[in-house]
Amino acid sequence: MAAFVCSTCGVQQAPADRPPPICPICTDERQWVPVTGQAWTTMDELLAGGHRIELRELEPGLVGVGCTPRFGIGQRALLVSTPEGNVLWDCVSLIDDATVAAVAELGGIRAVTCSHPHFHGAMVEWASAFGAELLVPEADLEWVQRPDPAVRTWADRLEIVPGLTLVQCGGHFDGSAVLHWAGGADGRGALLVGDTATVTPDRNLSFMRSYPNLIPLPPRTVGEIAGILLSLDFDRVYGGWWDRVVDRGGREAVRRSAERYERWARS
Repeated sequence: MAAFVCSTCGVQQAPADRPPPICPICTDERQWVPVTGQAWTTMDELLAGGHRIELRELEPGLVGVGCTPRFGIGQRALLVSTPEGNVLWDCVSLIDDATVAAVAELGGIRAVTCSHPHFHGAMVEWASAFGAELLVPEADLEWVQRPDPAVRTWADRLEIVPGLTLVQCGGHFDGSAVLHWAGGADGRGALLVGDTATVTPDRNLSFMRSYPNLIPLPPRTVGEIAGILLSLDFDRVYGGWWDRVVDRGGREAVRRSAERYERWARS
């Protein structure tokens, strides 16, 4: 049996003799199925086609994990290192022996967790490779495409290890979350947001129900998300893709972005 991977969103399914007829994540209004129809691949096919994992140090204690060439949605994950254990935030669709060895040298992984289901990727494979627990918001458990005993649910807030706290925000998905890293940005604090509040090219943030299909969130929901984020201490914001970073002034970027969204909604 093979663990098929959706070619559009990059999320791995439970092992089966044949691919599923549809990807439930892509048939949802927040994602899409190509006009050419549902397509599947496998991790072995990705490796045979030349895909590999790229690791980049982004700052002390933080390593970006991406798939090259780009695959699926094209997000990159983030590996946060702490003395009490490392956490993989968001996930990609690929893992190989070389990556396992490299991450093991960095201290391995204690927990794997994601901002939302579009970034689940091959999270079960990553958790299994390091004997890590797999933290999934209770509100998004239905979106897990490959159930596994490593899955542990949580809600509202969860301190994974000292200085690393999951915070549920909702919006994009009911369980959409951010990871607050108190020690990031030289101790000024960093916020890892994935697509819960995506970092835009002008180094602001956007809050959407569907990014590809341009479905906005209600202004009230945006205000609630911004309020949750502003309750945290941080200066830097890491989005879900390479180079989508608000290096300084992250709190002001959240405030400014929520205010401009409200102005737009009222116009």
